[in-house]
Amino acid sequence: MVQAKKNHLAGQTSPYLLQHADNPVQWYPWSSEALERAKMENKPILLSIGYSACHWCHVMAHESFEDEATAKIMNELFINIKIDREERPDIDKIYQTAQFVLTQRTGGWPLTMFLTPDDQVPFFGGTYFPNEARHGLPSFKDLLQHISGVFQQRREEITAQNQSIQDVLQQIHEPNYAKTDLSPEIFMNCNHQIEQAFDARDGGFGSAPKFPHPTHIERLLRHYSQSKRAQQDSPRSLHAALYTLEKMAAGGLFDQVGGGFCRYSVDSHWMIPHFEKMLYDNGPLLALYAQAFALTGTEQFKSVCEATAQWVMREMQSPEGGYYSSLDADSEGSEGRYYVWDCEQVEKILTQEEYAVFAPHYGLDQDANFEGRYHLHTFVDRDEVCQRACVSEEKFDALIRQAKQKLFSQREQRVRPGRDEKILSSWNALMIRGMAITGRVLEQPEYIQSAQRALDFLRDTMWTRQHLAATYKDGTAHLDAYLDDYSFLLDAILEILQVRWCSQDLSWACEIADVLLEKFEDHASGGFYFTSTDHERLIQRSKTLSDEAMPSGNGIAATALARLGYLLGKTEYLDAAERVLQFAGQAVTQAPMGHASLITAYEERYYPLQIIILRGDKGPLEKWQQQCTRGYNPARLVFAIHADERNLPAGLAEKKYSMPSPEGVAAYICEGMQCKSPVTSLTELQSALPDTGTPQ
Repeated sequence: MVQAKKNHLAGQTSPYLLQHADNPVQWYPWSSEALERAKMENKPILLSIGYSACHWCHVMAHESFEDEATAKIMNELFINIKIDREERPDIDKIYQTAQFVLTQRTGGWPLTMFLTPDDQVPFFGGTYFPNEARHGLPSFKDLLQHISGVFQQRREEITAQNQSIQDVLQQIHEPNYAKTDLSPEIFMNCNHQIEQAFDARDGGFGSAPKFPHPTHIERLLRHYSQSKRAQQDSPRSLHAALYTLEKMAAGGLFDQVGGGFCRYSVDSHWMIPHFEKMLYDNGPLLALYAQAFALTGTEQFKSVCEATAQWVMREMQSPEGGYYSSLDADSEGSEGRYYVWDCEQVEKILTQEEYAVFAPHYGLDQDANFEGRYHLHTFVDRDEVCQRACVSEEKFDALIRQAKQKLFSQREQRVRPGRDEKILSSWNALMIRGMAITGRVLEQPEYIQSAQRALDFLRDTMWTRQHLAATYKDGTAHLDAYLDDYSFLLDAILEILQVRWCSQDLSWACEIADVLLEKFEDHASGGFYFTSTDHERLIQRSKTLSDEAMPSGNGIAATALARLGYLLGKTEYLDAAERVLQFAGQAVTQAPMGHASLITAYEERYYPLQIIILRGDKGPLEKWQQQCTRGYNPARLVFAIHADERNLPAGLAEKKYSMPSPEGVAAYICEGMQCKSPVTSLTELQSALPDTGTPQ
């Protein structure tokens, strides 16, 4: 007999878990209660990992977890645990790796793993399983019966396999690398690998499904910038980066009507996305498009920044200040329904003049591209449409802008995709950085204010007594934060300090850095664990180095700690960053393309990072700051501090504005730990800072 419908997920903060709170499956969250029950009853654990915006998670839930017959089998044979991978990336990292070890196939979501009850080691795994056998996959009900039988009848084999699995996971998650010094050859090697993967026809890297890979684009742009500083040239790097940004912005990956990027494209042309929108994609992409605009002045990049920033503030920022996590791929039970159009509907909404340019530009005069309907994707560029329709570029821009506004207003009347309203520290940090960079480049104070609101929310709500919470929802902040939370937040604070100085935020940055060194660093081998010393004990304590969907926590930690160390003259931060690079050296050398974030950290050590401290009166200070931040200069940090600022750390307090200066500002230009004599003339400053410039 199936038990009462309400299971153990009621009261959780995760919207994903709450979506399953009424399943007939007796779900538990990951908890000591569930783990102890599995041991006591000697039942294997069925571990199901997903997230609220995941389309196939919804499909499996509807087919199996809402089905009484399937739930009956699950409840009788297993202890069932449901996990939100966004709240528990520590658990997800372990079992995604285990899935690959067991099956030699990449994982994904939903992740379905079967664990032994005494040690939580997986003995079988997969991703989505259908309710009926198809596509070479067994039915989920048949699989459940089979796995239970294997567990009962072949325990000795499972025990032996479990030991092997743990050994492999140990090697992967806690690698014992020999300390290795990186060499500058790594820059060219990484760049070569990324250029080799570049899709010259459609932009991006690799084939379908195609992901944005912002760390690769950033590495190409930084390589171009550094090459130019060295009076060399790297046109292929620049082309690959800018062309990829152009194609993504023109494609269906980008929401042409409402702004923001979807998770990935199911095709190689960036035409049809998987329609979920994730905060952690949009933060880095927003920063990249702003930096690309600073480098090139391309209006397309500026438009993408404006539309995305407006979407973030309109739909993703909570009244409390933090940013929500994601928008679902589905609405009204159908993927992409919110975003797609009927040709006749668009023609009815727009004027004849608007439709005459909008239709060819976005392919409405071609065959439907998504299940009989149209998802907007640029098919014919502006110049060609203008030529065909005999309109000027200015007229074209005005008509397209008017058309998008009308479609946006109509779309606002539709049933919206679900929104995951939990607030994650790491993802918020990525968006704070993106909004701060974009606000500075586009000179938009409202973007900076949005970033500041989110940062204040994290400090006031999720930081308590040197402890950061990973997630927040409905008044509850909980779960120990991870390496990514601390390192991304440190990086974000250093970015926002460059647009609006606040000594309180600098003090907070130092506290975060100190926690990283105290609770996350491997003091014996170097590098940072994903979890802190006081975190719940799992079957492995991961120490990951490579970039994944988000940049490497170790790479960002090494970069941010070194930047803070140079800013304040604190060698303990610089030494910790150096230990990361030495520990990671072997892995980076073996696979440069997979470790772009760590290569950036090494680049800022090998080529002296330039830090400019401006001290002076508010009016002229802003003018000098604009001069210093003009163009794309990724290896330059600029901090404008008012002359009256008090309670500065010693390294900054000694950089005073006390000498006579008719222009009211003194600039201290430092490279590494060496600072030049202060500059008190804007003309002299301009001479000291040759612009890395716009590509010719």
